[in-house]
Amino acid sequence: QVQLVESGGGLVQPGGSLRLSCAASGDSFSSYLMGWFRQAPGKEREGIASVDSDGATTYRAPTMGRFTISRDNAKTTIFLQMNSLKPEDTATYYCAFRRGSGPTLRQSAFDYWGQGTQVTVSS
Repeated sequence: QVQLVESGGGLVQPGGSLRLSCAASGDSFSSYLMGWFRQAPGKEREGIASVDSDGATTYRAPTMGRFTISRDNAKTTIFLQMNSLKPEDTATYYCAFRRGSGPTLRQSAFDYWGQGTQVTVSS
């Protein structure tokens, strides 16, 4: 069993920045893929970015350039640096995990999901 703990969400003004973190625990991970997704009220959950233990990444185009995913393999932790935030970025942000490498944003590929952290962009 894998546990995911997200942190770093909160209220930020438009144009501001936030850094989300997600730590995986519960097993030893020689190869893994972790990703960030988000779900806004009334909308379907969508992928943002994923990174595997080899450092390969994939991004969904709309947030590419403003959002950057990174990882700390030693801690099996990923981060999402979000810059130039807009009100439409308001959503619950979820971390997801699967064993094995190969970046994807296909939600069915992930076996474990975090509880989510709320990001609100508002003045």
